[in-house]
Amino acid sequence: QDQLQQKIICPGPVTCLTASPNGLYILAGVAESIYLWEVSNGNLLAILNRHYQDLTCLCFTDDSSHFLSGAKDCLALVWNLYNVLQAEPSQIPDPRHVWSRHSLPITDLCCGFGGPLARAATASLDQTAKLWEISSGELLLSVLFDVGIMAVTLDLSEYHMFCGGMDGSIFQVDLCAWPVQRDRNFQTERENGKVFKGHRNQVTCLSVSTDGSLLLSGSHDETVRLWDIQSKQCLKTMNHKGPVTNAFIVLAPANMVNPDGKPSVPLPKFSRHLHGTESSDEPGTEGVTLRLGLHQQEPGQSYLEKAERMYSQMYSTREKNLVGDQEHLTIQVSELEEEVSNLRKINKDLFDFSTRIITKPAK
Repeated sequence: QDQLQQKIICPGPVTCLTASPNGLYILAGVAESIYLWEVSNGNLLAILNRHYQDLTCLCFTDDSSHFLSGAKDCLALVWNLYNVLQAEPSQIPDPRHVWSRHSLPITDLCCGFGGPLARAATASLDQTAKLWEISSGELLLSVLFDVGIMAVTLDLSEYHMFCGGMDGSIFQVDLCAWPVQRDRNFQTERENGKVFKGHRNQVTCLSVSTDGSLLLSGSHDETVRLWDIQSKQCLKTMNHKGPVTNAFIVLAPANMVNPDGKPSVPLPKFSRHLHGTESSDEPGTEGVTLRLGLHQQEPGQSYLEKAERMYSQMYSTREKNLVGDQEHLTIQVSELEEEVSNLRKINKDLFDFSTRIITKPAK
């Protein structure tokens, strides 16, 4: 058996966990709070408390610029990672979007490709799966099923959305179906060619292969199944000794087949206190920490304040160039006053001429 490399104690039971695609940050859901750690040094950068009940799912966008959180309070929140990192430790930043269209707890989240322009899917016990646009926060599609939805995922081309139900069924929703409807009803008896049947209990996780041909699903029936998407046939069944809570397809790392492959740098222990608030005599606090803006340790202007000051200087210089000095401004005013006087004289002459013509008696 593989030996345990490291054990990291968290502030409480972790209900969901995810890492940023660039490998720099770790997100964990502990009760109704979101904890954000920096992987390289284990610093706790932020604790976000904007949910009212326990977290159920977390996911990053593919460019690591945003992350999404879902909870039992029926809310899905979209966070800008940069805004979270720039906020003061005493303040909780506002999420970019608050999606409150679900009526029961959120069970799963999935984010497509495109960074801040990507689309995201949410699943809920209210028997719906919804598709959103991250940039605008608008609801693009809502699909109503016969059962509660426990898992959702998109294929890489985003032609299909796959939803796992509480009864073990997996539904395939065509996102490019015509006519385009924002609200749809997925009726199983009428969509037999778009349902994967085989699991005997709720489907907890779904993952699509990179070529879009295979679907991986895990269930509380203690099995993981591999499906051919085109034919809806189960290609392989893997049995486990308990309910499957998570499974996904990932590209194999380069050192996966190397028996001696071990991390060259050990993962540091995650701090349980916000960065900058823990005592300096704790072991492992040596080293240099680089932060942008408000995370810098020395007092002074932040990056945003310096940028705003530079912009105001550039704007004042531009205004000065456009208007000119005081002498040139006086000449411009006198010329404009003379032109206004001439226009008034011309207007009076035209008025007098028109009056004479109108009032001239007819012969």
